[in-house]
Amino acid sequence: MCVTFLLARSRGMHRIVDSAWGAAFAAVALVSYLLSAGQGHGGLRLLTLVLTAGWGLRLAVHIARRGAGHGEDPRYDRMLSKAPGSRDAYAFRKVYLLQGALVWLISLPVQAACYLPEPVPAVVVAGVLLWCVGIFFEAVGDHQLARFKADPAHRGLIMDRGLWQYTRHPNYFGDFAVWWGLFLLAASDPAVAAAVLVSPVVMSLLLTVGSGKRLLEKSMADRPGFAEYAARTSGFFPLPPKRG
Repeated sequence: MCVTFLLARSRGMHRIVDSAWGAAFAAVALVSYLLSAGQGHGGLRLLTLVLTAGWGLRLAVHIARRGAGHGEDPRYDRMLSKAPGSRDAYAFRKVYLLQGALVWLISLPVQAACYLPEPVPAVVVAGVLLWCVGIFFEAVGDHQLARFKADPAHRGLIMDRGLWQYTRHPNYFGDFAVWWGLFLLAASDPAVAAAVLVSPVVMSLLLTVGSGKRLLEKSMADRPGFAEYAARTSGFFPLPPKRG
């Protein structure tokens, strides 16, 4: 995050921190894999690295592509306009250090899984399956939304097709499922599971009542058609759309 801050400061644009979010988890997974050599279960260590880095790097590339050619994110402009002094120092405290702390906290199951000596196969399989569900919803949902927004005929319209007809936030639900799946990789030991449970709980809160679903829907509340879309479509978990 410190490296990202220096890069963002040199470019005068802090939105690149959003891409660093996913890449930071991939970095944690790689460091944990290397440091746990000779201590944890070899297969689980490699699986944890592949799943975490696969999720994080996909997200980083997607966000970087989405923001290419655009200026500063309006969220950061609004936040930094209230800076009591240096905008860069304020951004470093409020964005980069905070996200760095969150990455460490949320990645606890990834770190712990690399040190587990004897995982329970059924628990690991359940985690992988849940991760697969999550990455499907996240990646497919992002792709469908990008294609929808690329068509000028859809300007100002609400995306309500594909996965978006079953949940208003397939990408956020995907993140939710991915992190509960990664939690299960470390859950073979009950004591370890209890210690790292804070990770998927914090991620779930961020996605639903923190900076995810709540803020996005607040910004979309006045858009034409959103109230009708919200009335028939599940707010988070995928469900058949309501009729009538």
